[in-house]
Amino acid sequence: MPSQDSMIEIDSNCLNNESNFFKKHSCDDNKEPMFLYRAARKLKQFLKMNISEDFNLHLSRVSQGTLKLLNCTIKVKGRKPPSLGEAQPTKNLEENKSLKEHKKQNDLCFLKILLQKIKTCWNKILRDAKEH
Repeated sequence: MPSQDSMIEIDSNCLNNESNFFKKHSCDDNKEPMFLYRAARKLKQFLKMNISEDFNLHLSRVSQGTLKLLNCTIKVKGRKPPSLGEAQPTKNLEENKSLKEHKKQNDLCFLKILLQKIKTCWNKILRDAKEH
């Protein structure tokens, strides 16, 4: 079983995959807590992908731990998280399979980048805390 760090290594296919999420939300000065809050909430959506039991546990810990450290609680009850998306049912079976594989690859790339940015943002906060 690969380690969590090796599972989040960003391969070259993912480097061109900059999502709108990262354009709208960044770990800029004074925006770190809000970025981490949104990123932790976003992580929860990836638990549906069932990558592996160990990895789901890792994602859950990162998400819940980040929210706990930020002293945030989910206040919106009964709100369903946005779907990761599915292929159109009108497409033929082969196209559906291809679209789902492409979507899964894009989702995995997004997840890898998201985890990397969460790690970088926490490191930035911890480094700033040591300096003050």
